[in-house]
Amino acid sequence: MCGITGWVSFHQDVRHRAPVIEAMTATMALRGPDAGGVWTGAHAALGHRRLAVIDIEGGAQPMADRPELPQVVLTYSGEVYNHHELRERLRSRGHRFETRSDTEVVLRAYLEWGDALVDHLEGMYAFAVWDEHQQRLLLVRDRLGVKPLFWAAVDGGLAFGSEPKALFAHPELTPTVDADGLREAYGLLFNTGPTVWAGVREVHPGALLVIDRDGIRERRYWDLTARPHTDDLETTKERVGELVDRAARSQLEADVPLCSLLSGGLDSTVVTALINDELRLREGPQARLRSYAVDYSDQAEQFTGDVLRTGHDTPFATEAGAFIGTDHATVILDPHALLDPEHRRAVVVSRDSPIGVGDMDTSLYLLFGEIRRHSTVALSGEAADEVFGGYPWFHNPKALAAQAFPWLLVTGDDAAMPINPELAAHLRIGEFRNDTYRSALAAVPHLDDETPEEHRQRELQHLSLTRWLRQLLHRKDRLSMAQGLEVRVPYCDHRLVEYAFNTPWAMKNHDDREKSLLRDVGRGVAPDSVLWRPKNHYPATHHPAYNRGLQRLAREALDAPHVRDIADETVIEAALDTPAEQLQWGHRLRLERVVDLALWLDHHRPALAL
Repeated sequence: MCGITGWVSFHQDVRHRAPVIEAMTATMALRGPDAGGVWTGAHAALGHRRLAVIDIEGGAQPMADRPELPQVVLTYSGEVYNHHELRERLRSRGHRFETRSDTEVVLRAYLEWGDALVDHLEGMYAFAVWDEHQQRLLLVRDRLGVKPLFWAAVDGGLAFGSEPKALFAHPELTPTVDADGLREAYGLLFNTGPTVWAGVREVHPGALLVIDRDGIRERRYWDLTARPHTDDLETTKERVGELVDRAARSQLEADVPLCSLLSGGLDSTVVTALINDELRLREGPQARLRSYAVDYSDQAEQFTGDVLRTGHDTPFATEAGAFIGTDHATVILDPHALLDPEHRRAVVVSRDSPIGVGDMDTSLYLLFGEIRRHSTVALSGEAADEVFGGYPWFHNPKALAAQAFPWLLVTGDDAAMPINPELAAHLRIGEFRNDTYRSALAAVPHLDDETPEEHRQRELQHLSLTRWLRQLLHRKDRLSMAQGLEVRVPYCDHRLVEYAFNTPWAMKNHDDREKSLLRDVGRGVAPDSVLWRPKNHYPATHHPAYNRGLQRLAREALDAPHVRDIADETVIEAALDTPAEQLQWGHRLRLERVVDLALWLDHHRPALAL
């Protein structure tokens, strides 16, 4: 995993401005702590920071097709899991390889198939190919958007990067936030394309973008489609099992230490069990996979349930690790670490956004830092809820009936950042949400013979996969890469996603429980206590000392420049006066977000064009 960046201009010779690409590349150092490099041509400059995972010695980038007068240059981030198969196919077509890296496979796949290389890749990736002969840049993002890729127009071309901070190192681009950006941030709709930053856009998941002298063009090469499901229930169970098994086992490969994130839930337990089995097949029966969970020093005594959390994770994670036979560890965090201003700032800087989930972000960042002391790659259970229908809104009658984004009704997140009344009247976020919701539903593919229930469940799954999931993937990517850790997500395998998307809801819910099909996969590989455990979201601390510290930080944040211009101080102050032990989840999230807003404004110093 790595950080990529670059710059194309057809109006100037960029070789005379090497410090620009060097500065852009330097912003990606945390994403790639092992090495860095730049390449410049007359009209293109590419930068790369490397986190070495496969072929430690041979995967240096940017990578060119030949050392002298290169015609094609690549800067690449991610993992292509079928690179061994592609390497053999390309060798049979006459290609010669100098390295064992998947990077070179991507490079030579472009030489063989051009833009159609995207049809051959399986994995998570974001990359840029500069074609010197055609004088064109190709940007590509993986199908589900696991790896980020941003771009912005500059004089005569564009700049791109794994994170917006790389773009702001370019002298023509400055961080600016306008009303549209605040709607994107605080609408909580998770659009892909526009961002909080004026002029900065994401390449869509499953899309490629081309810039040449004729301009900029983007097209989708993959999208969710509706197809009839012809398998019966038993065949569907078998097929889902095969797809999950293949996805997990294919992602074990690495030339560096690898581990799993084992929360004690069904999703991560299944992944951990499968890769642990594969590790033993490859290295022998004595091999033991490392697994990690996170907990808080107060959790056993202080835990109280809420709409998102039904129980304490740690006992289940410990039991799952023992059942599978992993070398399991629980990272215990205390309120002081979660409140540490430097940790909070590091999280906000990594996100380039004021929108997060407070202590849950800080704890994930600290967990990744602890894991990075021993491992460079971790496998995660992310995306199983979107794929198999695990969230409350798939089962909540209110969410099923409402004409609104379902997470706004279930999570309590809707009111978590009250906007200054004058600004709110200008932003009209309610109208923005309604318009966006109608557009989002119009993009959902359907079959002609769907029942009303199937029709609605397909809508909810599409919204979850194309919106809710993307902000979770951003969170995991940014916080892990800020610690130099690569996180893989087997449930984002596009073949699994396609199959599950077209599996009828009656099969997904065949035992009247969430994630019925994944529970079938877990039989025998997960302990019964985990197998039948209700859905539990990422844990939050319940310690009153954390709440008191958060209230103190929020009071300070309200006095920071421009915070009151955006946040409604009267609503925030009501949460400041609540006794710490009575501070409810939704009200606490208001405090988390005002603290993050102050940190974000202080770090980026954006121009506010409101």
